Amino acid sequence: MTQLTAPYELAYPYKRSLGAVLGTFFGGLKQERIFGVRLPDGRVAVPPIESDPVSGADCTEMVEVGTTGVVQHWTWEPNPRAGKHTLDTPFAWALILLDGADTPMLHTVDAGTEDAMSNGMRVAARWAAEKGGGIRDILCFEPSQATRLPVPQAPPEPLGLLVTPIKLNYTIQAGAEMSAFLLALEDRRIVGRRCPSCDAVFVPPRGGCTVCSVPAGDEVQVSEVGTVTTFCIINIPFEGQMLEPPYVCAAVLLDGSDLPLFHLIGGVPVEEARMGMRVKAVWGDPAPTLASIRYFEPTGEPDAAYDTYKEHL
Repeated sequence: MTQLTAPYELAYPYKRSLGAVLGTFFGGLKQERIFGVRLPDGRVAVPPIESDPVSGADCTEMVEVGTTGVVQHWTWEPNPRAGKHTLDTPFAWALILLDGADTPMLHTVDAGTEDAMSNGMRVAARWAAEKGGGIRDILCFEPSQATRLPVPQAPPEPLGLLVTPIKLNYTIQAGAEMSAFLLALEDRRIVGRRCPSCDAVFVPPRGGCTVCSVPAGDEVQVSEVGTVTTFCIINIPFEGQMLEPPYVCAAVLLDGSDLPLFHLIGGVPVEEARMGMRVKAVWGDPAPTLASIRYFEPTGEPDAAYDTYKEHL
């Protein structure tokens, strides 16, 4: 049995509100300035924290520190990952104690070679050409004997929102049952698996029955016609959305199946979507993906009685 695999990328911009302390820190980075915060014991923490980890007291006094410092500890990264790291050549992760700070900051050091790295070496910030108000505004640190202390000036305007790109790349392996299901969709067939004990048919198929705890039995082809058991109208836009709201997502109980299939409802105004509505698959371009079914549309039949599908909600 062919088992399908496919690359997948999960990517979205993560947004968070900052507050005065972190807002000042990230606002400073846009101006090529680095800020810490004064702890109750007088030490300066960089990056700043909003409360003292010992006493729990609020930390509000912002302190600007130098953009140079000393490497305390480091480890070498020989294989940078595209899109994950700011540098495309080998670099070091390092704990850097900035001039004027009492706690080290984790960042990267572009030293060229691993042999060029050492504890105690002095480094200076290398700033990104384009700044967006995030930690990547510091592109990296690099070896330097300079000491760059801050010139007294007004603190920056705090940023209110931080947007961080999140990206995760991995490979999906469908497994035997799901591969059979997807390959059947390419042939415009919908298949499931029957439990040999309770006789329930699961679509999409699974390796075993979660009720009887026995391995799944024979493959079963079910109808492309079914009943909407539950549905949701999507009105709110979100990152990565492929359809323009409003649209309807629904659980469709196909004739011959005991497990609803989650898919789109089309061919009808969203306000007419309802439980019990009889629908049929509208097929698109053949491919071993669920997108082979573009959506389900009304058949024109009378609605199914609630008693016929209530056990499958």
